[in-house]
Amino acid sequence: MSFQPLPTQKVAQLAKAVLDEVSRAVVGKREVTELVLIGLLANGHVLLEDVPGLAKTLMARCFAQVTGLNFTRAQFTPDLMPADITGSSVFDPVSASFKFQPGPVFTNLLLADEVNRASPRTQSALLEAMQERQVTVDGVTRKLPQPFLVIATQNPIELEGTYPLPEAQLDRFLLRASVGYPSAEAEWEVLARRVERRSDEVELRQVVSPQELVAMQASLEDVYVSGAIGRYMVALTAATRGRPAVEIGASPRGSLALMLLSRARAVLQGRDFVVPEDVKAVAVPALSHRLRLRPELWVRGERPERVVEACLAEVPVPAADEALVGLERTGGSGGLGVSGLE
Repeated sequence: MSFQPLPTQKVAQLAKAVLDEVSRAVVGKREVTELVLIGLLANGHVLLEDVPGLAKTLMARCFAQVTGLNFTRAQFTPDLMPADITGSSVFDPVSASFKFQPGPVFTNLLLADEVNRASPRTQSALLEAMQERQVTVDGVTRKLPQPFLVIATQNPIELEGTYPLPEAQLDRFLLRASVGYPSAEAEWEVLARRVERRSDEVELRQVVSPQELVAMQASLEDVYVSGAIGRYMVALTAATRGRPAVEIGASPRGSLALMLLSRARAVLQGRDFVVPEDVKAVAVPALSHRLRLRPELWVRGERPERVVEACLAEVPVPAADEALVGLERTGGSGGLGVSGLE
């Protein structure tokens, strides 16, 4: 099923409306909610990592409400089995045959809550669904609804009862973000709004339809990436591979993630071409979770985010006007011209 792409300015307007509505419930976290929306527009899966109680689950539910997506929450626990996620064949005594009972993965937006509390075997049940948007059970492959997106939450691995996600699964997430504690002012705003509405629940309105969301995703294909910007993305990803602190660097899937997320950010800024600032803004969320540090450095508190930040500081940044090279041949620019550069 395909949808006609929307104009860049229309996508930017709808994205702002989505963020404004989500911000009614998720207070003081505009930067994080924008990252999540960028991931969803890029048709990718998002991993939210932080301690409990910081609105990770609320954020996922809010995005489902404002986009009209079918939403399912799967609580990952140590005793959860793969069939509890994908579904299984159940014997029907009436027809004397086995019938497939779909699992929670058959939805538009799946919240995999506390995904690293389940065993690695259960975590791996999501791999095919996340990569191919399909599920194979008992030799039968079934397509998942369009769109299919996963927002997973995980607790820091230092907390009791957690299992590290395998590298293959981490690589399937387009980005990883941390929510962080709110500022004192934002936390007070949470309390004040709760007192004012006299209820725990925040009623959000639907801003876009699932079909409009797919059309917004399709519009990213018209966002121009110049050769200089593309080579900058490749250089950043390659720079993560040869550093002494890194045991496994980012794969070419990291370069692809940089391109997809940079395009989505450009659209949110009202542009149909990518500039270096787009790449730098998404580099840490796109690449850091794809790195595996040497064990002795991890024990000493070194973080992959610092490695990516070091690469950003070292890799030469192309000139801003290089983002426009070749753009005139595509018929793009959305009428912004050079004024669209940040």
